[in-house]
Amino acid sequence: MNKIILAVLLAGFGAQLVKLTLLWFKHKTLSWHDLVVTGGMPSSHSAFVIALATIIYLEEGTTSVFALSLVLALIVLRDAFGVRRSVGMEGRALQKLFRMHHLKSRFHYSLGHSPTEVAIGALIGFVIALVVSIS
Repeated sequence: MNKIILAVLLAGFGAQLVKLTLLWFKHKTLSWHDLVVTGGMPSSHSAFVIALATIIYLEEGTTSVFALSLVLALIVLRDAFGVRRSVGMEGRALQKLFRMHHLKSRFHYSLGHSPTEVAIGALIGFVIALVVSIS
């Protein structure tokens, strides 16, 4: 199998597996919703894009494809703990207002990620890309 595809898939699934394991230890139960939940520790999006940029660099060097993957990774990382986190915090505030006024909430919100969650996801992606590259 292509090492780039393998590294990206393993990083995404690996981060999601860590997230599910942490949820299991916290709640002692899992639901189907937990398989696709966004936000939380670690960021699988971060793992995914950092694995992509890392494996492209390790396999192909500093090509234009690597530059594009690096720009994509920086945008995704910034979005994960910047824009999405801000929107999620606003969603939480709206939910609180709905409860205070006894209104039924009809929307779902996600908090995005903290910088630590993004960093741990990125570390997972980096390590998996290194392992795939040397294998």
